[in-house]
Amino acid sequence: MLGYHRLNILLLVLCLASPLAWSADETGKAAELPPVTITANNPAREVGYHIGDILTRTVTLKVSDQYQILPTSLPIPGNQKRYRNKEQGIEIYASKLSESHRDGQNIYTLELSYQVFTSSIVAKPAALPPEFVKFSGNGKQFQVRIPSWNFRISPLAVYGSVNVSKDMSPLRGPLLISADKHRQTMVAALAILSLSLLGLLYILGNRAWLPRMGGPFARAYREVRKTSADNTGLETAISRLHQAFKQSCGQSVFSADEIIQLKPAFTPLKDDIERFFRLSRAVFFDSAEQGTPDNPNPWLRQFSRRCRDIERGMK
Repeated sequence: MLGYHRLNILLLVLCLASPLAWSADETGKAAELPPVTITANNPAREVGYHIGDILTRTVTLKVSDQYQILPTSLPIPGNQKRYRNKEQGIEIYASKLSESHRDGQNIYTLELSYQVFTSSIVAKPAALPPEFVKFSGNGKQFQVRIPSWNFRISPLAVYGSVNVSKDMSPLRGPLLISADKHRQTMVAALAILSLSLLGLLYILGNRAWLPRMGGPFARAYREVRKTSADNTGLETAISRLHQAFKQSCGQSVFSADEIIQLKPAFTPLKDDIERFFRLSRAVFFDSAEQGTPDNPNPWLRQFSRRCRDIERGMK
C-alpha cells in the first residue's frame, strides 16, 4: 500500500513538472529568436473598394544587422491568396523591397500592392492576408508573420432598392474625385494664354511696357497715326520718320543703302525705304519725283509700323 501511494505521488510530480519544463523550453526558444519590429501602414479607408481596385500597404521590418531577409521568402506578384484552400479573389499586384541601415539595425521597407478580382451583389468582408517573411544569419533561420488587414468590398451596382438615409455610413467617408489632371490642364492653358497675350502686347502695343518697345520708330508710329490727311499732316509724318531714322542710326541718313549699312536689320524694307526717300524729295523739293505712292498717308502709317516691327526684332 505504501508503495502504491509513492507511485501516485511520483506520477503527480511528473505531471506538474512537464508543463513547467515545456513552458521554460518555449520561453528559452522565444528569447533566442532575435526581435523583429514590424510596422504596417495600411490604406486610409476600410470600405468602398470595388473589383479592379489596387490596395497598397507599406510594411517596415527592423532587425539586428546580424540578420538579413531572404529574398526567396518575399511575396511573389501574380499569386492569388487562398483561405481554407479557396481563392479569395485578391492577387498580389506588385512587391517592392528597399533596404537601409541605421543604429546597428537592418531596416527593410516592403511595399505590397494587392488587386481585387472579386465582387458581390452586397458588400462583403475581405482581408489582405498575412504574409510570412524569413530571416537568416548568425547560423539561424526564422520567420515572422506580417499581420492581415480587414476591409470591405462593395458591389459595382446597387442590388434592389436602397434607402439612402440608412446607407450613410460614417465609416465610408467621402469618395472624392481627383481634380489634379484638370488643374494641370488649366494651369497649362493659362500659361499659354499669358504667353499669347504677352506676344500680342509686344506685337500690337504702342507703349513702352516691355524692353525694345519704346524705340524711335515706336514713338514715330504713334505720331504718324495721329497726323491729318492734308499736306501739313503729310509733311509732319515724313519729318517724324526722318527723325526716327536719324535717332536709330545715330546720324543723318539720306538713302536706303546708307541705312542698311548702319542697320542691316532693315534690309527687308530696302524698297520701301527708297520709296520713302522719293516721297520725301517730292514733298519738300521736287513735286515731279517719280515712283511716289498715290495715297501717301495710309502708306506712311503702314511703313512706320513695319519700321517699328523691325526695331523690335520682328521680321
